[in-house]
Amino acid sequence: MTLSDEKFVIKVPASSANLGPGFDSIGVAVDLYLKLEAEKSESWECTSTSIELKGLPADEKNFICQIAIQTAAKYGKELTPCKIIVESDIPLARGLGSSASAIVAGIELADYVGGLALTKKEKLLLATEIEGHPDNVGASLYGGLVIGSFQEKEVDILSFHAISFEMVACIPQETLLTKDSRGVLPTELSYSKAVNASATANVLVAALLSQNWELAGKMMGQDLFHQPYRKPLISFYSDVEKIAKSNGAFGVVLSGAGPTILCFTEIGMGKKLTDSLQTVLPDMKVKWLKIDNAGSSVHKLEKCI
Repeated sequence: MTLSDEKFVIKVPASSANLGPGFDSIGVAVDLYLKLEAEKSESWECTSTSIELKGLPADEKNFICQIAIQTAAKYGKELTPCKIIVESDIPLARGLGSSASAIVAGIELADYVGGLALTKKEKLLLATEIEGHPDNVGASLYGGLVIGSFQEKEVDILSFHAISFEMVACIPQETLLTKDSRGVLPTELSYSKAVNASATANVLVAALLSQNWELAGKMMGQDLFHQPYRKPLISFYSDVEKIAKSNGAFGVVLSGAGPTILCFTEIGMGKKLTDSLQTVLPDMKVKWLKIDNAGSSVHKLEKCI
């Protein structure tokens, strides 16, 4: 594939990972997006009108550009510079996969501009090697609900698109960097605790695939891998959980590493839950989310006639 002189668009969905006990292995793509409008240029130029992206590098030092350049270099290609307009409604450092979406966008950019002809699986491995786990990047690439494993430099993933639930994200103003949130996690678990934690994650997967929402919510609340250690960092977690469950949520979890809290509800109940939460949480941004089943995409920008 060769690059024409026409503009093209890259669109990557946000994601939420873990869903409670599915630590570093379960993710879901949601309908918030990182979008790039790009074309060939003499030099790298990266601009944005999105408030979330203000202050980020505007040249090849931009994270997305760096990922693209490095990806192309892996295949012996020097990437043609691009002029890029980046827009995003994915909150930064809030647990909604902003870095993963940027990684996927960079890889898609390298693939399209460099003519790498990468398969989806190859893109996944590249992204997972950078991110360290396949849940967020897998969801952004494949869309839907993903369950993945990264071991011995190999990544395996399954994606599911016939699952239907809605989510409401309670997004606080403050940020929480993943490295800080990971700093409170234990370095090891006892054998018996690890067995229980794994069993909980297994039942969560079965409950989600069978759409047994009550059981899925129960398993989300019984996580032993990360939430017991991270919840103390989120002072408002218990309040949000209580309010959400009293207004129809079947499950409540930290979105990724937090601080966003994700509330799950059955189809058709998301709007009501959003309104209820926003009323009692006026200082937070409360967003009604649905599953994105498309994953990342690249297409030429249609000319207006």
